[in-house]
Amino acid sequence: MNLRFTQLLKKLSSLENRITNLPSMINYGYLVSVKGLIAEVVGLKVPIGAQCVIERIIDGQNINIHAEVVGFSQGKSLLLSFEEIDGVFLGSRVFLKLDKHANHLVKKVPLCMQLLGRVLDGNGLPLDGLSPLDVRHYINVKNYSNNINPLNRKLITEVLDTGIRSINGLLTIGKGQRIGIFSTPGLGKTMLLEMITKYTQADVVVIALIGERSREVKHFVKNVLNSQNLSRSVVIAAPSNVSALIRIQAASYATSIAEYFCKKSQNVLLVMDSLTRYAMAEREISLALGELPVCQGYPSSVFEKIPNLLERAGNTQKNNGSITAFYTILMEDETQQDPVSYLARSILDGHIILSRHYADLGHYPAIDIESSISRVMPDIVNVQQYHQATYFKQLISSYQRNRDLINVGAYVSGNDLVLDNAVKLWPKLEKFLRQELSEQNNYSLSCQQLNEIFH
Repeated sequence: MNLRFTQLLKKLSSLENRITNLPSMINYGYLVSVKGLIAEVVGLKVPIGAQCVIERIIDGQNINIHAEVVGFSQGKSLLLSFEEIDGVFLGSRVFLKLDKHANHLVKKVPLCMQLLGRVLDGNGLPLDGLSPLDVRHYINVKNYSNNINPLNRKLITEVLDTGIRSINGLLTIGKGQRIGIFSTPGLGKTMLLEMITKYTQADVVVIALIGERSREVKHFVKNVLNSQNLSRSVVIAAPSNVSALIRIQAASYATSIAEYFCKKSQNVLLVMDSLTRYAMAEREISLALGELPVCQGYPSSVFEKIPNLLERAGNTQKNNGSITAFYTILMEDETQQDPVSYLARSILDGHIILSRHYADLGHYPAIDIESSISRVMPDIVNVQQYHQATYFKQLISSYQRNRDLINVGAYVSGNDLVLDNAVKLWPKLEKFLRQELSEQNNYSLSCQQLNEIFH
C-alpha cells in the first residue's frame, strides 16, 4: 500500500511540474496559403528561426507538421516545413512549438562528448537505433559557432597524416587546413573519402553526409567505420530525400560538433559530402522565398552563406585544437566554371581535382596531380620534399603533354631532359600515384618512397 502511495505521489509531482511549466498564453496563428515549400501564416508573432507545428488531419487523426519560420512578407509569417505539406486546410492552426528539446524560439540539438560513436540526423535524433541523448546536453548551436579575429587564429605548422601516399608526398595537408575535393560524377570521390576517413590521424572524425544517397549512410557505418573508428566518430546524415531545411541544418550542426571538440583541444577531421548539395538546399529555400537568381540559378544569398560555413573550420585560438576539413564539390564538367566550384576554390586552402582520364584507366585514386595544390605545403614540409614534389609534377605534366608522340613512337630522346626523365621514371611515377583502397601509407613512408624515385 505504501509503495502504491509513493508511486502516486511521484506521478502527481510530475504532473504538477508539467502544469507549472505550461505557458500562461498559447501563441498561434492561422494558415492562409501554401506556395510550393512555403506556408503563409497570419497572427503568429514569432522571430525567424522559431520552431512551429502546423495542425493537419490524416485519416481522422491529428498528425502535426513541424516547420520553421524563415521570413516575413506583407504581414504574414513564412514557414518552411520539415516534411511534405499535405493534409492541411485553409485556417489550420499553427502553434509555437514547446517541447523538451527546444525553447520558445530556437531549435536545439545535442552537443556533448556522448556524440562519439553515434549516427544522427540533422535534428540530432538517433538513426542508429540507440536511445536519444540526454536533453540536458541540448543547446542552441546558432550561438556556438566560431567567430574569432583572424589575427588570433593559429598558423598551420603541423603535417596531417592522411594515409594516402600521393596526398602525403605531393599535396601535403596541414592540421587546420581546408581542402576541396572537386569531381564530376563517377570518378571515385566516395572511395577517396573512405580512405581519408579511415586513415587520417585525428582525435575525432565528424562525417556530414549532406544530400547524398541514403545507401552511403549505412555503407559508411558498416564498411568504413569499424568499431575502433566509429568510437572516435560522429556521423550526421541528411540524405537527398529529406527537406532542404534539414540538409542545411545538418551541415551547420556537423560543423558545430567539430567546433565543440576543437574547443576541447582535440584535432578534428571534418568530412562533408557534399558542399554542392548544401548550396543547392540553400538555393531551393531562397528561390521559394522569392529571391531572384543572379548566377546560373543561384541567388546572391548563397554566395554569402557558403563562406560563412567554410570559415568556421580551420585553426582557432592558441589553446584550442584544430579542424581539418575536406569538402566535396560536384562539378558540372571538368572546366570548373559553375559558381559553387569557383567560389569554393577561391576560399579553400587547397584543392584536389579528380580526373576522368585516370578514372577511365582504372587508376585510383584518380587525382590529377598537375591541377591539384595544397596552399600550405611550402610552409610545413622541408625543402627537399617540396623540390621533389614540384619536380614530380613537372615530370607528370611533360609526359602527359607528349603522351601521343610517345605512344606512336615519334618521341626522340635527347631533345628535352625533363621529358627524357619522365619517360624513364614513368612506371615509378605511376606506381607512386596508385594506391589500393585497403592500403595505408603513413607520412614518413610516403616521403621515403618519393625520395627513392629520384635516388
